[in-house]
Amino acid sequence: MRGRKLKFLSLAVLIFAVLISSAYVFASGEPSAATVPSAAESTMPWWAWPLILFIVTFLLGIVAVLGGVGGGVLFVPIIGGFFPFHIDFVRGAGLLVALAGALAAGPGLLKKGMADLRLAIPVAVIASACAIVGAMIGLALPAKVVNIALGGTILGIVAIMLMAKKSEYPDIQQADNLSTVLRITGVYHEASTGQDINWKIHRTPQGLATFIIIGVMAGMFGLGAGWANVPVLNLMMGAPLKVSVATSKFLLSITDTSAAWIYVNNGAVLPMMVVPSIIGIMLGSIVGVQILARTKPAAVRYIVIAMLLFAGSRALLKGLAIWN
Repeated sequence: MRGRKLKFLSLAVLIFAVLISSAYVFASGEPSAATVPSAAESTMPWWAWPLILFIVTFLLGIVAVLGGVGGGVLFVPIIGGFFPFHIDFVRGAGLLVALAGALAAGPGLLKKGMADLRLAIPVAVIASACAIVGAMIGLALPAKVVNIALGGTILGIVAIMLMAKKSEYPDIQQADNLSTVLRITGVYHEASTGQDINWKIHRTPQGLATFIIIGVMAGMFGLGAGWANVPVLNLMMGAPLKVSVATSKFLLSITDTSAAWIYVNNGAVLPMMVVPSIIGIMLGSIVGVQILARTKPAAVRYIVIAMLLFAGSRALLKGLAIWN
């Protein structure tokens, strides 16, 4: 019961912060040139787009849970490719969508001992600093360039999802010197087997260096970074899969916060986009968790891959002015 209250409290605080911050930004002056919407005038009533966003993000929340991906990685390419919103506003909303899910899940994951602070903190410091740089770069680039880079990144994510293997319990013979100094090791209880799993990591310098790139990309494209965090923590550094997933979710609450405030400060966050999107994703995720217990997620994974392939191609062709 307490965990559920924390989830709703986190969501309420996030929505309130977005509304207040956005009101302050717009009251303080005109938004920068990078954040002016380029969409054509629409004859639809003002409330139609928030309603459509809520419905679409509700469905995305269900599919994201079933497909094992974060909401942001579906939100940005699909909303940016098929809705008449400027890409800067979409990326700002995408970061807050990913942040909402992380804030809802983070306390429970820490309480259960799944997310590991010793593993998360050095990664978070690097990724969050680089996410700020990425957000600044993204807002400075023309929309055409961002769409081309976003399309290429999404297609790369599709390739990673197709080729990535999952290792439940990587066999790490010897921890490296850096992880030993930082004391990045732990024990978690595996409920499915009733065993306590001792784990350690290796290739820590290479992993931390990789998170420089991940942080920049997370801030630049507003995707969140769960799609990249888990393979690096699990396959490169050798953390168990469940620890990698839980720590990745906790990391998003730090990394995405750093990048999101850059978008808020530049006027690239619209409450009319963010609020229905967050509520839709959160409610869809709750429904998705219930459906997950009664469905086979393997088939849904390929549906997610197909959606990303289509949306990534759309963003790439839109940036190349082939499909406007």
